[in-house]
Amino acid sequence: MPTLEQRMDDVRAVMDAVGSERAALFGISEGGPMSVLFAATYPARTTALVLYGSYARRSWALDHPFGWTEEQWGVALQTLERDWGGPWAIEMWAPSMAQDESYRSFQANYFRLAASPGAGVAIWRMNKDIDVRHVLPTLRIPTLILHRTGDRVTRIEQARYLAERIAGAKLVEIPGNDHAPWVGDAETVLTEVEEFLTGARRDAEADRVLATVLFTDIVRSTERAAEVGDRRWRDLLEAYYSLARRQLTRFRGRELDTAGDGLFAAFDGPARAVRCAAAIRDGMRALNLDVRGGVHTGECELIGEKMGGIAVHIGARVAALAGPGEVLVTSTVKDLVAGSGICFEDRGTPPLKGVPGDWHLYRVTSI
Repeated sequence: MPTLEQRMDDVRAVMDAVGSERAALFGISEGGPMSVLFAATYPARTTALVLYGSYARRSWALDHPFGWTEEQWGVALQTLERDWGGPWAIEMWAPSMAQDESYRSFQANYFRLAASPGAGVAIWRMNKDIDVRHVLPTLRIPTLILHRTGDRVTRIEQARYLAERIAGAKLVEIPGNDHAPWVGDAETVLTEVEEFLTGARRDAEADRVLATVLFTDIVRSTERAAEVGDRRWRDLLEAYYSLARRQLTRFRGRELDTAGDGLFAAFDGPARAVRCAAAIRDGMRALNLDVRGGVHTGECELIGEKMGGIAVHIGARVAALAGPGEVLVTSTVKDLVAGSGICFEDRGTPPLKGVPGDWHLYRVTSI
């Protein structure tokens, strides 16, 4: 099994190989002591040190009472060898994901690909004896220490011990009990690291997701309302929205907004959005109403329960160009539904008001 010195030499060899003269080290858990040793040995090659969920000494001692006891080590090593093929000790590593079957499968696979049970036990036995406490006072590198307050693998006292003994170290205690940094509030971990290394943190960006947006409305709605009268028009609108919502449920769409006779919805699949638009259109023909629709797939901003961004504007502009009973889609949608059996007719590249660039549109001819 590689010693701390050998692990440190591996880091230096990789830096040499890629021509990296200086680097910031991010030491997670057992990677912390090795990073401490590297930073103290090669301060000219270390710009900064970040320690997450880490420690200076792994085991309990009279002057270090927050390490693991011999009894804890015995249980851990016994279960490690016995349960290595499964999500070993997930309640300790990532308690917030302990009931998530996909994550349990991921962790089990992670351990299986990392090492054999015997190698895993050997590494842990070596980690049991790690102790770099005497190195801490020699560090003269900007250091950030991140630790979740309820970490079940490495107690928060370990982080406080490091912070007290590394000159100028900054300690950030993060709520939570997951040991794995990519589980739980990973964004806080990343933001703290970014600010520490760059001196600034970015403004919070809206979450973005690929989605298919659908816009429908009733053609010549003002004229029809005048023809049938207010009461009958209200009944027709109720029938329209009732039908539209049934189809949204059928095709797994999500209603985002309604205004007058307009409907705005989002889907996680373009074919379902096209079929939903056609179903709404066909259903309203029985009431002698023409419905038109526009469909586009693109990256949308998630703003609370709403969606925004240029993709939404494109979808609205496409719908506005549709004729009575037409469902228009962009070339993006057409390409994505290839093989679905949906047929199209080329409608050219009419300009989309306020939207830059050329957008090729197609009319849905059959589903």
